[in-house]
Amino acid sequence: MTVERVKATEAAVELIRKLHAAHGPLLFHQSGGCCDGSAPMCYPADDFKIGARDVWLGEIEGTPVYIGGQQFELWKHTQLIIDAVPGRGAGFSLEAPEGYRFLTRSRVFTDEEAAELER
Repeated sequence: MTVERVKATEAAVELIRKLHAAHGPLLFHQSGGCCDGSAPMCYPADDFKIGARDVWLGEIEGTPVYIGGQQFELWKHTQLIIDAVPGRGAGFSLEAPEGYRFLTRSRVFTDEEAAELER
């Protein structure tokens, strides 16, 4: 069994493809709640510096997804599901002018999935 820490809905995949076509390689960072709540923030890959404490969660549509280390400790028992819904995107995130915003949904890992992740 392969357990993914992060996944994307079809709506998010479509928006990621559109943004990638317009901006080139992308990167997601799960915001820790400062200016834009706990929104997944999408940046051009070269515009965001990954910190030493950031944790790589995986990739969605070839785009790496990171989360801050302290926030990871709180959310490590959940799978993050990146979605795209109508609305105004977060101020610094690339989707802001598109009429959509990325949104993080989550679900708790099963005991079996959690055990797999610890291996």
